[in-house]
Amino acid sequence: MSVEAVQASGSALPKLWLLRHGETEWSRSGQYTGLTDLPLTAEGEEQARSARSALAGVDFDLVLTSPLQRARTTAGLAGFPDALVEPSAVEWNYGDYEGINSAEVREQNPGYLIWDDGVPNGETLAQVAARADSIVERVRRPQPDGTVVGNALLVAHGHFLRVLSARWLGLDAGEGRHFLLGTAKVCTLGWDKKTPAIEAWGL
Repeated sequence: MSVEAVQASGSALPKLWLLRHGETEWSRSGQYTGLTDLPLTAEGEEQARSARSALAGVDFDLVLTSPLQRARTTAGLAGFPDALVEPSAVEWNYGDYEGINSAEVREQNPGYLIWDDGVPNGETLAQVAARADSIVERVRRPQPDGTVVGNALLVAHGHFLRVLSARWLGLDAGEGRHFLLGTAKVCTLGWDKKTPAIEAWGL
């Protein structure tokens, strides 16, 4: 559904709230963590509980989570144990760089940037962006019962949420490099009148 069609229906434009999962051992150490299904650390669990305050009082029509346990656990601890699993919300598949510390990659290639250089034998940035686009479309279109989403929440992963934020704004996926996002931080993607906008970042 277009922005104009939503407005013509009398419904408010949908907002998409983002919550990155809490800390894991690899996020703490700087290792690329794509599809490896790590649990939260004790600190990560506390971070997830702390995210409740940033989400308190919001009436969500749709709550989605990555299927990976670090996201599902974060969703539950943040107050959303019944979040719907969204397979497209997994983290970037880092291929040969999975479990490698990003600092080690840059030691071998000082000019390396994942946004420009990608990952060997993993997903391309375009493939990650296509998954992000599918979720943006899911939030913006009418739901199966015909209702329009007011507020949606997505619990997922750092790189993936940064790509999704760029795509929400209509930017190239690589512009996600500009949006730093710490563990268990909350963001709100919304609108400036009819223009997609970031309403809050890293709460």
